[in-house]
Amino acid sequence: MSAVQELLVLPLALLALQASLCHGACVEVDSDTEAMVDKGFKLGCISCKRRGEVSATATVDWFFKASNDTDFSPLYSYEEQQAYITDSRFYGRLDWNGSKGTRDLQDGSIYILNVTFSDTGTYKCQFTRSLLYGSHVFPSNTTKIVYLNVVAQLTRGLASILSEVMMYVSIIGLQLWLVVEMIYCYRKIAAAGEEALRESAAEYLAIASESKDNCASEQVAE
Repeated sequence: MSAVQELLVLPLALLALQASLCHGACVEVDSDTEAMVDKGFKLGCISCKRRGEVSATATVDWFFKASNDTDFSPLYSYEEQQAYITDSRFYGRLDWNGSKGTRDLQDGSIYILNVTFSDTGTYKCQFTRSLLYGSHVFPSNTTKIVYLNVVAQLTRGLASILSEVMMYVSIIGLQLWLVVEMIYCYRKIAAAGEEALRESAAEYLAIASESKDNCASEQVAE
């Protein structure tokens, strides 16, 4: 391996090592708010930890207020990797869909099986997190609200349609740009090749002319 190849391989090796040590980024995405009756639905709830290097533990509690209720009632709890359904209306219909295999919860989503019209209402997701700074524990709470509407048939909103159209327009635009770049590069390479051929031909003619002149000079000298 040449010295140039070694200089190219070293940064790539360091980059691969750094990538292997990285963890997936946490992004707080809002939950969908429209569910179809008799189907499953994910109630999304994500609370990202602001200091990724700090150890933490967290519990997640869900509360539910039906459309005809006045107050929230406990619905679901997840603590120490154990789930507890506390609302009899949801017995056998809730599954944990959040962070797994860790006490440092950042995704507290749950999944509702066999959605019914009575599931329409307001859901409250509450993170109770303890940040561990050595011997000091810093508590913090985060609450997110999801307004769920259960319908017989899902409808596509205008924003969804526009986003899909923009996605296809972007894909086509990128493909056209790539074709233009390929044509430009091909022409540039072809022009460079022709120029190189002309220079080689000129150099060859110059050498041939010089050799001819040298031969003529030698014959005159003889």
